[in-house]
Amino acid sequence: MWNEYINVTSIDEVLQILESRREQARIVAGGTDLILELERGVRKSIDTVIDVTRIPNLDQITLDEDDSIHLGPLVTHNHCVASTLIRQRAYPLARAAWEVGAPQIRNRGTIAGNLITASPANDTITPLIALDASVTLQSTMRTRTVPLKDFYTGVRKTVMQADEMLVDISFPALKPTQRGTFIKLGLRRAQAISIIDIAIVLDTSTRSVWRLEVDTVKSASITLGAVAPTIIHAPEAEKFLAGKKLTDEVIEEAARRAMEDCKPIDDIRGSAAYRRETIRVCTMRGLRSLRDGQEKDGFPSDAVLLWGEQKSESEFRQVHMAPSNPIETSINGRKYSIQGGHEKTLLRLLREEVGLTGTKEGCAEGECGACTVFLDGKAVMACLVPAPRAHGAEIVTVEGLASEDKLHPVQEAFVKHGAVQCGYCTPGFIMSAAMLLDEKEKPTRNEIEQAITGNLCRCTGYYKIVQAIEDAGK
Repeated sequence: MWNEYINVTSIDEVLQILESRREQARIVAGGTDLILELERGVRKSIDTVIDVTRIPNLDQITLDEDDSIHLGPLVTHNHCVASTLIRQRAYPLARAAWEVGAPQIRNRGTIAGNLITASPANDTITPLIALDASVTLQSTMRTRTVPLKDFYTGVRKTVMQADEMLVDISFPALKPTQRGTFIKLGLRRAQAISIIDIAIVLDTSTRSVWRLEVDTVKSASITLGAVAPTIIHAPEAEKFLAGKKLTDEVIEEAARRAMEDCKPIDDIRGSAAYRRETIRVCTMRGLRSLRDGQEKDGFPSDAVLLWGEQKSESEFRQVHMAPSNPIETSINGRKYSIQGGHEKTLLRLLREEVGLTGTKEGCAEGECGACTVFLDGKAVMACLVPAPRAHGAEIVTVEGLASEDKLHPVQEAFVKHGAVQCGYCTPGFIMSAAMLLDEKEKPTRNEIEQAITGNLCRCTGYYKIVQAIEDAGK
């Protein structure tokens, strides 16, 4: 898929490589889009991949003195889900991040990567445009800040140059008078691409009318995803809401105008007519939830992340280049020095170079979870991780869960409850469940269901699987 893979330790190193290699080089962080594009031949000219995941302090979420929130380029979707700052001062982004993929995907996929991929169905672009976000791009020659609304020129097209790296995402934190929400419509509960999605941010003022406190909209920002080549505003709906109270009649008219503001296309996920109608319905639902203070209904107060004990990024100190250097890694507590396989995914490295075949390939595109492993303390899909990312990492596979004389409690529970049918998906389920029990000692039924949203059982054996995890939690 690539000829050279470089694990770097500083932004300066990245920019020097981009300056010399330009279109032949590509930055990888989460890799949840790029790996598939390379495997499918969508990006045929990539010779060098630059892994930035070992650069210190790029996964920080901060609030500056101007009350603006900053996201580093390695901030993942789960970082946003877990962040108190994002949940309280940028709720639409927190909700959108939680709606992305499944825990294993959210542990790898970055917000920056989601923005750069530039699909109009990418969930986090919609709320960030509603929040008036900007991105900072850096090269060896200059640093520039671009409003996110001006970043996109078409489907999967941006103004970003070949020698630039996205180094910061910034946006004003919501003020006390502002409230917002995000609504996504997909074909299934999790692991779904948006048919449509909507972000709404309202700035309101409160006044007394006949001894009742009534909110009046001062300004509105409504953005629509998956209905145009880029994320768009609903300008007529925004204008209509200004100066009005959120009565049922006002909400219905604003929703109708939002529907008229978009001209979607037909595609495999939905017809244009269906998208227009669901824009109307979901806008209405979003406005009503904001009026009634119910915008956070269904959003977990303590979401399942599938995080364990994290390895410090400062432990990785030197640039590593493959294939000129072997991949030196720790798998199930044992040290390995692997000479081949640098051009593979972590899944294929484990199976073909190390001989650990418990990790299964079901879909090879991050949909089924059969290849779930722990990478530096987080559950991830091994099919979407480049093999050289294993250098200097600590990896645990299903073979490493049991001790010499005792099964892991989840494995014991699966045996006890017969939570296996064909068995192909079982290693992935066991890995997700084991990390869940590390994270939450006695998970609820809802938390168990959250934890396994990234794991598919084609035999539909979910009842026994959930029972086994419940029992293991006891």
